[in-house]
Amino acid sequence: MKKIVLLISLISNSVLLIAQNDTTFSIADSAKVQTLDEVIIKSYNQNRKLIDVAAPVNYVGQTQLNRFNTTSILPALNINPGVRMEERSPGSYRLNIRGSSLRSPFGVRDVKVYWNDIPLTDPGNNTYLNELGFYNFQSIEIIKGPAGSLYGAGIGGAMLINSLPNNWQKSINADYSYGSFATNNINANVRFGNENNQNNFSYSHQTSDGYRQQTQMRRDIASWETKIKSTEKQTIHAYILYSDLFYQTPGALTLAQYNTNPKQARPGSGTAPGAVQNKAAIYQKTFIAGFSSEYHINDHWQNITAVYGAYTDFLNPGIRVYEIRKEPHFGGRSVFQYNKKINESALQINFGTEAQKGFFNTKDFNNKNGVSDSLQTDDNINSWTYTIFAQADLKLPHGFIITAGVSYNKSSVQFTRLSNVPPTLQSRTFENKLPPRLAILKKITESISLYGSVARGFSTPAISELLRTDGTIGTNLQPEDGIDYEIGTRGNLFRGRLYFDVNAFFFHLKNTIVERIDTNGVFYYVNAGSTRQNGIEGYLSYQLIDNANQWLSAAKIFVSYAWDDFHYINFKQVSTDFSGNKMPGVAPQVLIAGFDINTKTGFYINATYNYTDKIYLNDANTDRANSYNLLGARIGYKNIFHAKCKLNIFGGGDNLLNTKYSLGNDINAAAGRYYNAAPGINFYVGISLSDLL
Repeated sequence: MKKIVLLISLISNSVLLIAQNDTTFSIADSAKVQTLDEVIIKSYNQNRKLIDVAAPVNYVGQTQLNRFNTTSILPALNINPGVRMEERSPGSYRLNIRGSSLRSPFGVRDVKVYWNDIPLTDPGNNTYLNELGFYNFQSIEIIKGPAGSLYGAGIGGAMLINSLPNNWQKSINADYSYGSFATNNINANVRFGNENNQNNFSYSHQTSDGYRQQTQMRRDIASWETKIKSTEKQTIHAYILYSDLFYQTPGALTLAQYNTNPKQARPGSGTAPGAVQNKAAIYQKTFIAGFSSEYHINDHWQNITAVYGAYTDFLNPGIRVYEIRKEPHFGGRSVFQYNKKINESALQINFGTEAQKGFFNTKDFNNKNGVSDSLQTDDNINSWTYTIFAQADLKLPHGFIITAGVSYNKSSVQFTRLSNVPPTLQSRTFENKLPPRLAILKKITESISLYGSVARGFSTPAISELLRTDGTIGTNLQPEDGIDYEIGTRGNLFRGRLYFDVNAFFFHLKNTIVERIDTNGVFYYVNAGSTRQNGIEGYLSYQLIDNANQWLSAAKIFVSYAWDDFHYINFKQVSTDFSGNKMPGVAPQVLIAGFDINTKTGFYINATYNYTDKIYLNDANTDRANSYNLLGARIGYKNIFHAKCKLNIFGGGDNLLNTKYSLGNDINAAAGRYYNAAPGINFYVGISLSDLL
């Protein structure tokens, strides 16, 4: 608390000093940003404005990210309808796109993630999104639904992360924030060079004691990127990132424990120890090095090729198992693009391949008070995956755009159990059925478009789904297979003041993979028959004021809404029939609304309201988490002084209504251990300085 008071005092004095030195500067001009319909989208390699993309794509840029605290991208992602990011404890993320978290006890599953043209998702189909910090994200594109025509096997969608700003400027940046639960976040960044030779060094350090018992976290990230225009035809991009993450895992609670003391870690039960006794935590170190080349062969042809190598050192003393994983892997992606004008039409063809190879080793030990004890299993895991894809876009007269794509995906995983004498070998190979995608877009006016699409998705089980946490290998688990129908419209009205993006989807999934947790805390997965997932997603924003010359220079309101009807069609477990039940882990309705105010003098306000409907916690629909309402706000002051130095001072609060709720429920957990309590009311303050060189 003393640190918060001291920082508030420093901020207040800085504001007064700057206001005395410069009371006439209008921050509105420098804060002008692109509206969503003006943003150029890279999804599906089309490089078009969002209004010309025939797909449910959401964009998250600096405007959205900087509405909230600078410790996490979670609230900025959750503005987008159909997207739900959860944080069970600091550093423990889970990402849900249209119900994909049904497969995710933690981390990211069934969503392909790319970072600067290289796959962040490893060949085992797992993504360590938590290895990146807030300042590693400049912009994010989220593709919802099957995107296999260009991004490989997957049902949930894809996420494209860009770590460099679109407009390059030499600068030195320093950021610091402090908040409740002794949360510190420090970032330093240096950009030097010029448009043809860009260099970016950054380092960030984040710590938190967490809201609950056994939820301390520390994350250190160092990165270097360079982007060189070597010739008029070629641009080279190289990057290195090292992430060192530690976070404790408190475990989920029963309803009785949650109601008695939501801050407690999972206690022991009988002879089974609890999270504190077994020092449950994750130690995760990751190193990534990548290289990409963009080469314009001639006026019609270009190629983007990227290769990478990565290594993750993962250590997890869990409540029942002490696990050590070594995960080296490498891969690459190459895309050729052909562009041709044909009278009043334009043809674009993208085709290429992506491949990844992993050499993992996983050792499981008994966990004795946080120390590895006797060996349970020792597995070498050899995995590889590759994709061949092609897509054609035809832009026709009268505002029609037709997109057709298809891919071929194959993956294989081989388990060698070294702890058996003699060692045993098991392998699985998965091959898809050429999932196609067809989309048609019609520009009704220059500012309004209507689109429809049909796509087939195919998703193989992840290594962590095949390898149960008790060491047993799931040999019967089959890939998911689904078909998705979309219809949507987006655009703007009233001279650009009103922006809208509305879509409906109808998704039928077979062999749905769902998580189970037995009475011993063992995670495993089964195919749950078939599901039907229908929904409506909408985003509206209205610019109330946009006049840089008046004191209240800008004011905007927005509403994001998702309605989901997800249920099992045919699902039996032994003698129990869950057919017709709602799928757990998905809120039927989510409404998020907010407003943003900017003044000519530099003061600003961002406020956000979140309503999340009740969520079923098991397949039987007998247990559910209650609905909740959240309110958050950020206020700040930004200005420029000494010609080139930018200052941003801010403070805010989350969960201002002090709502009791669980964020990141453990679905289908044995003994009803579903609940991971989220923080109550909490506050933060921060300061950001940027000196343009």
